[in-house]
Amino acid sequence: MSKSSISNSVIRRLPRYYRFLGELEHNGYIRISSRELSEKMGLTASQIRQDFNCFGEFGQQGYGYNVTDLRFEIGKILGLDTLTPMILLGAGNLGKAIATHIDFHNKGFDLIGAFDVNPDIIGKDLGGLQVRSIEEVGTFCAENKPVAAILCVPMSSAEKLVDTLIGCGIKAFWNFTHYDLKVLHKGVAVENVHLGDSLTTLSYGLNNLENNK
Repeated sequence: MSKSSISNSVIRRLPRYYRFLGELEHNGYIRISSRELSEKMGLTASQIRQDFNCFGEFGQQGYGYNVTDLRFEIGKILGLDTLTPMILLGAGNLGKAIATHIDFHNKGFDLIGAFDVNPDIIGKDLGGLQVRSIEEVGTFCAENKPVAAILCVPMSSAEKLVDTLIGCGIKAFWNFTHYDLKVLHKGVAVENVHLGDSLTTLSYGLNNLENNK
């Protein structure tokens, strides 16, 4: 099956598989069947087999899946076997929390630079990086060749900044703004994160619990 034909829903389940398999490995599991994995993850065994078959044959009939090997293969599919250089734009409260609390290396990225426009933040330490002026981003990218960026900037400045970053060779965005990159930029990878949407989804779930009816 070609990568372009794999559904987004399958791709979005891969990190969850990777995380669950890591927990199983930590707890001493050597192998696991699709049925056992389905019970732990709340999926059907058929769904798990179909998902894995999109990328190849990982299990053995009558044996199941080797937990370590399967996690390794999913990690390769996710690109976690290499470190992609990444920069952060916007080193305020949200950017600071992301830079200091995300284990980038275990997620396939290497955070190599942080930028801001606020003179009170520029020059400060951020997770071992010195925050630079946004005016330096072009020179920095030319010298260090990052290919991914985290956007923690106001929506009003996002569009112009994205144009600049794409011109500097950035091809992937972890986007915490409300600017929809995909409207004007088709050839980049984008993961939009809307924390407010997630919270309102929780509100819906809370207000539609079975025991509330």
